[in-house]
Amino acid sequence: MAEVSKELQDKAYEAVEIARKTGKLKKGTNEVTKAIEKGNAKLVVVADDVNPAEVIMHLSVLCEEKQVPCVNVKSRSDLGAAAGLQVATASVAITQEGESAEVIKEIKTQLKSS
Repeated sequence: MAEVSKELQDKAYEAVEIARKTGKLKKGTNEVTKAIEKGNAKLVVVADDVNPAEVIMHLSVLCEEKQVPCVNVKSRSDLGAAAGLQVATASVAITQEGESAEVIKEIKTQLKSS
């Protein structure tokens, strides 16, 4: 998995937080996988500290295949907090952007340039 800058990780957390309030999220690897396969995912955020790693390995490949932007972040507990959960989560998909559309557009631009 490619190393993602701290700035891009922060933008991903921000997009998740905004979408939690004004859009819709899918939380957890199974829900995220379904959202990607159905073509509903606008942005996927995956935590790197998942054990075993096999749980999330398919997500980046699936995102690439379906042309969905995918950002890796360091901490699943931070990702869970950004998604409004009291527990950690391995992955989150934004299915309706709400007011996070602009942030998602910036993330897509940064991912293409890297």
